[in-house]
Amino acid sequence: MVRSNKVKTTNDIELKDRLVAINRTTKVTKGGRTFTFSAMVVVGNEDGIVGWGLGKAGEVTTAIAKGVEAAKKNLIEVPVYKGTIPHEQTARFGGAEVFLKPAVTGTGVKAGGAMRAVLESVGVTDILAKSKGSSNPHNLVKATITALSELRDPIMVARARGVSIDKVFNG
Repeated sequence: MVRSNKVKTTNDIELKDRLVAINRTTKVTKGGRTFTFSAMVVVGNEDGIVGWGLGKAGEVTTAIAKGVEAAKKNLIEVPVYKGTIPHEQTARFGGAEVFLKPAVTGTGVKAGGAMRAVLESVGVTDILAKSKGSSNPHNLVKATITALSELRDPIMVARARGVSIDKVFNG
């Protein structure tokens, strides 16, 4: 069963953007130094839709704007159930590994910087998250979005098994 959780249109979705990381690179030439900037941006509607983008430009504001446009082309839908995720999930991207665990109401978002930006953009309010390995924000964002895209919606699982949602969670 191949399922796609890509979001097609972005016109009717109100997206909020969060800056995750800015990187400055320098090219030294005969005329002096030339600075360029890259910006990693996460966008989301705080209701189950999230995407990431990387923008590069000669100015920070232009790089952020390009990152937001790239992120809008890269949106996925994530099942958020009662303010948390439906089940535990791990994922890797490069040297970064992330572990996401659902939490009870009132716990809050227990996650580091890059993961926190992604999880808050999705609309998760209660979660326990741990990053292992590399702390590179680019790889952490990509690993977190990979983990979120692999989550299974409890309603779809219940329908596929032919049982109630209570039975899916409580056995």
